[in-house]
Formats: sequence, C-alpha cells, structure tokens
Amino acid sequence: MNTNLHAVTDAKGRPLRFFMTAGQVSDYTGAAALLGSLPAAEWLIADRGYEADWFRDALKDKGIRPCIPGRKSRGKTVRYDKRRYKRRNRIEIMFGRLKDWRRVATRYDRCPKVFLSAVALAATVMFWL
Repeated sequence: MNTNLHAVTDAKGRPLRFFMTAGQVSDYTGAAALLGSLPAAEWLIADRGYEADWFRDALKDKGIRPCIPGRKSRGKTVRYDKRRYKRRNRIEIMFGRLKDWRRVATRYDRCPKVFLSAVALAATVMFWL
C-alpha cells in the first residue's frame, strides 16, 4: 500500500497539519485539502508537485506569496525566489526526523487511519513536547 503524506509546517519546520492521500493520487489533491486550513503566512514554499495556476491564485487570494518553481514541462517559466526556496529543506528535515520513529519509517500500520495517528503522535512528541 502506497501513501503520500502532505504536511504544512511553520517557519521553524515544526509540523502544523498533515493530510494523507493514496500513493498514485496527484499532489494537487493534498494541496486542495490543506488550502483551507493554511495559517496566516507571508510566503508558502513548496516543491514542483504543487505547482499549478489555480493553487497560485488561491494562495494570492489568501494573501500568501507562493515560492514554487515551475514544472519542467511548463511552457512559460515561472519566477520564484531561489534564495527563499533553499529553505524548503526544513520540511525535508522534518520528514527525516519523523522517520526516526521506526513505526513510521517501516510503515508497520497497514490501516491509513492508524498510520496517520502514529505520524501525528510522533510529530507531537518530537516537535511540540
């Protein structure tokens, strides 16, 4: 069973929200699900999987400036702040720290609800306690 874990973090890389989708589902599904619960922020840094015009427009409507590079297959190049984009490693570090928990890294739980609960428990203990 494959799953994708989508996360929203604060500026320090601490997780705020999680959403899980099936592995073969596009990242746009996770973006749409987390869009309504985004906290107030000046910038949103995301990877190419979340690059879409509708997502950029929705962020601008919320007053958030997107820092998302364009897909390689995109006809028109998208400008983004490359210096700010380098800070995206914070979310990669957060996912790496979550995988320090063996239960999360090896995916012991086959039920998606139980797995998401284990991820939330690991995030709470590691980042907020």
